[in-house]
Amino acid sequence: PPAGARLSFPSSYAVSRKMEPFYKGGRVQINRDGKFMFCPCGTKLNVIDVETGALHSLRQDDEEDISSFVLSPDDEILVTGSRALLLKQWKWRENKCVRTWKAVHIAPVASMAFDSTSTLLATGGCDSTIKIWDMIKQYCTHNLKGSSGVVHLVEFHPDISRLQLFSSSIDYKIRIWDLNSSKCVALLDGHFSAVTSLAFADGNTLVSSGRDKICMVWDLKTRESKRTIPVYESVEAAILLPGKGDFSQLGVKKQGLHFVTAGSKGILKVWEVATAACVYTQPVPFESKEEASERSLTQCMLVPERNEIVTVSVEHNIVLYDAQTLQLRKQLAGYNDEVLDVKFLGPGDSHIVVATNSPQLKVFELATSHCQILYGHTETVLALDVFRKGLMFVSCAKDKSLRVWRMNKDGRVICVAQGLGHAHGVGAVSCSRLKESFIVTSSQDCTIKIWNIPESLASKAKAALISSPETLHAKVTERGHDKDINSVTVSPNDKLIATGSQDRLAKLWSCSDCSLLGVFAGHKRGIWCVQFSPVDQVLATSSADGTLKLWGLQDFSCLKTFEGHDASVLKIIFVSRGTQLLSSGSDGLLKLWTIKTNECVKTLDGHEDKIWGLHSNKQDNMVVTASSDSCITLWKDVTETEEKEAQAKQEEQILKEQELSNLLHEKRYLKALGLAISLDRPHTVLMVVKAILKETDGRKHLEENIVRLRKDQKEAVLTFLVTWNTNSRNCHEAQAVIETLLKHEAPDSLLQYSGIKAAVESLLPYTERHFQRLSRLLQASMFIDFMWQNMRLADAAQQEDVTS
Repeated sequence: PPAGARLSFPSSYAVSRKMEPFYKGGRVQINRDGKFMFCPCGTKLNVIDVETGALHSLRQDDEEDISSFVLSPDDEILVTGSRALLLKQWKWRENKCVRTWKAVHIAPVASMAFDSTSTLLATGGCDSTIKIWDMIKQYCTHNLKGSSGVVHLVEFHPDISRLQLFSSSIDYKIRIWDLNSSKCVALLDGHFSAVTSLAFADGNTLVSSGRDKICMVWDLKTRESKRTIPVYESVEAAILLPGKGDFSQLGVKKQGLHFVTAGSKGILKVWEVATAACVYTQPVPFESKEEASERSLTQCMLVPERNEIVTVSVEHNIVLYDAQTLQLRKQLAGYNDEVLDVKFLGPGDSHIVVATNSPQLKVFELATSHCQILYGHTETVLALDVFRKGLMFVSCAKDKSLRVWRMNKDGRVICVAQGLGHAHGVGAVSCSRLKESFIVTSSQDCTIKIWNIPESLASKAKAALISSPETLHAKVTERGHDKDINSVTVSPNDKLIATGSQDRLAKLWSCSDCSLLGVFAGHKRGIWCVQFSPVDQVLATSSADGTLKLWGLQDFSCLKTFEGHDASVLKIIFVSRGTQLLSSGSDGLLKLWTIKTNECVKTLDGHEDKIWGLHSNKQDNMVVTASSDSCITLWKDVTETEEKEAQAKQEEQILKEQELSNLLHEKRYLKALGLAISLDRPHTVLMVVKAILKETDGRKHLEENIVRLRKDQKEAVLTFLVTWNTNSRNCHEAQAVIETLLKHEAPDSLLQYSGIKAAVESLLPYTERHFQRLSRLLQASMFIDFMWQNMRLADAAQQEDVTS
């Protein structure tokens, strides 16, 4: 900074964005134009803007989980059903519930569907009945009985003139109900497991999919099965490809009916009905498993307006594909599980990379919430680190390996190398700081390994010439500690390595040959994190004993200790060019420390559980934290804006006070009262009241002014006069104002005042005391008067004697 400029330390961070789980399972729906997506998340329903990932929630007041919901085809009516057996109708754009009514089912509603005109709503219950509601006249028109078990699927026939409803329940049959007679007119029997979806090709053709690994095509005229197509996996959804449009890239060569299936294998397949053949299988970046896994798809939808196919997977990922090519357009991650680490990524910190409690890494683009999922590790990823330029990064996992990844110009990430050699899970990793030249890892096998990155690899990765990951070999291995090594870090000049372990020690090593240079002893519990200062020859450590310590690298002595956390301190980073520390604890708190003064300048409460991830961006004005509560929070440094606000407030105060003294001088009492109340100055209000009472006809003026105040201003005056009334010097003013309020306000309206109960309770005892004092004063003055009269009488008698 230039000479004379004050080094201002950041003193406050505010949440700029929170990435919370927005989908925890259940059916997802997309509105007609494909701009909004509706995702159930426990007791609330989240509405997500697909473009930006921004969301708002429809919250129910009964705190019961939503069991099912549906959006009408015209996008106007949203209905949710909860475990409290209530149905609610929402104006979803305004977050407003406009109507609540009893579902009349005796168990939760499992499925819902609107007819094509958005006037009839069908609800299928866990009580094996189906109710149909007229949404305009707001009453129940049909109660269809006869299904067995949970009715998990209801669909109206698209041609409303037929007035037919299709349903399926636990008996694996598809029932057709005629709404004119309220009777079940047909049973389509052919599946041997749950029917998962129904799709109408035209008025007389129906395609059904099932968990019995088949899809069936039905003729609705004869109500017979036309064809059974074995798809060799449990199918959760079958959607028909539109007749119009070029689907040749998906193997569609002839006219005729084609459909897409999604199910337990986690891949989309296209089938031709005429030949029962699979004409296209989607290529995927992971090995396909036969049986159900977290990759399995639970849902698949077509959004004709945007020409998109949307899939939902068991692990809550929602993917949008181009319908004609199945090119991935966007992916959103609905649920993160525990987040174990997070780092900023990209040259302008435009992305974050996140290690969740899974073998896959997630890379989020912050502007759009688009999420890439990186496959490679076979067990949970434990830690991450990013090279200085922000394009290459490293992950290490429980599968005893580390992987090097690189982001290319268009934001796509590929794995360029992997390193094997540790005997246990790899729990900590750190990258070289100056160039992309080496990586240091530490493992639960108590060893440290240094891995060189050959220059050829870096240049090949840059030119995007790597098709499969190269193998790295450790150049040095050293047994570092007697217990798990929790943290490892490389110094800013790439010459030193520090490690922190469960054995309560931190150690300093030389980078070239991994020889031990010194030991930092002093913590009472295991060390969770070690960090070098970017500016001084200092090492910071944090520990399960709740303290942070700074150590000198020359003599290994402890320079400072920061106490204030009540729980383990899991991560620390240097911020504001090395002058401050930011630490995160296992109680979900962040603390900001100024090193020079040893004080904690701010405590931020942003998470419910352990904060495992903490990283700041290159510009040093943003911080990202990640926690076991599955939330990722972005914080921005708001010190400047807060300082400016405080300054503006102060200036405004000064101006108002100036104005106040002018008003008093000009005897404009009503304005003065209003201003003093808005400044929240009880004493100034008292001065104004005293000034009014000093005038001739003061009582009358006071009454006029008090009556003209707004209700909120009267409430403020009431709280002020409670304080004045405690002092015998100011009780007369207080009583004068009380008298005015009691005279002009009806008891009912006084009872509506906020804080009236407390005010009356504290006014009574002091008012009684003032009255007792006045009574005593009155008695005393009567006594004086009596004495005075007596003295005068005696005096007068003597005078008469003298004159006579």
